[in-house]
Amino acid sequence: MDKFTPFIINRKKHRKGFALLLTLSILSMIVALSGVLVNYIAIVNKNTLQTKALIQSDILYNDIQKALKTIASQKQELYKTLYTTPLPFVLEDGRFSVLLKCSPLANGVNINWLAYEENQSFKKHMGIINKTFAYISQTYEIQNTDKLKNMILEYMQQLSSDYNNNTNIKEILSKGEFEQIIFRYMIEESDNSVINVPWEKYFVFNHIDKNINNNIIDANYMSKELISAIFDIDMASLQEDWSEGSGDLKQLLSNYGITLNSKIYYTKFYAHSRCEVYYDYMNERFKFNFDDIDNEVKNFEFYGKQ
Repeated sequence: MDKFTPFIINRKKHRKGFALLLTLSILSMIVALSGVLVNYIAIVNKNTLQTKALIQSDILYNDIQKALKTIASQKQELYKTLYTTPLPFVLEDGRFSVLLKCSPLANGVNINWLAYEENQSFKKHMGIINKTFAYISQTYEIQNTDKLKNMILEYMQQLSSDYNNNTNIKEILSKGEFEQIIFRYMIEESDNSVINVPWEKYFVFNHIDKNINNNIIDANYMSKELISAIFDIDMASLQEDWSEGSGDLKQLLSNYGITLNSKIYYTKFYAHSRCEVYYDYMNERFKFNFDDIDNEVKNFEFYGKQ
């Protein structure tokens, strides 16, 4: 019979091994906690910078509000310049700079008109938006324009039986919102053609005004693409005949024997503008937006670091 030999533990050696294991565990924990702490400090610093930059943007926004009020009578000339040329401001020592860019707020077809298909007051508006979609469909070879329009409408609809009365409409108020719908359509229909469409040349994303007469298109700042879509004018001709902001749409159309509907196409200066402000702070660049509508500066949006 084999002699049983008990397994003898070297307690001294075991204690050293356990101590080493414990030390490694603690070191690992410290390293992990250090990583968390460093990350937390980075986040705090980032948030602190964002907060300070937001305060700076608020101060700058208030200053711009005051400045625009003092030059209300000169806004037409100001925005004519800003629509074509961003305006930079730089301190002499280079420590602070601001770039102001503006664009017309209503120089396209308002995508939210789609929700008013059953409203007889918007009959002419619907004719314009349907013609624009038909042009885009043909020009960019979109496979299922009806599906796309329905997806836009579904996004706007609320769970309400009053939808046809337009009392519960989720308006699309940014290109970003619209692009989400475009992306979903592209995935569902496997139709990549929609990403080739310069949608900003055709549509704008504004609130529907309760006064039907205020739902207009800023005519003299329309794109060549939109003019071609609505008035059946060849793009090649428009390359020679049209320049946004310096052309007269009424005169242009008369050359083609077309009469302009002045109730929808506004040919005077339309005091609805959207501006982007880029400014440097703590060696970083930040951005905010605002709208200037009928001499009221509003709708401030802070976009953070760019």
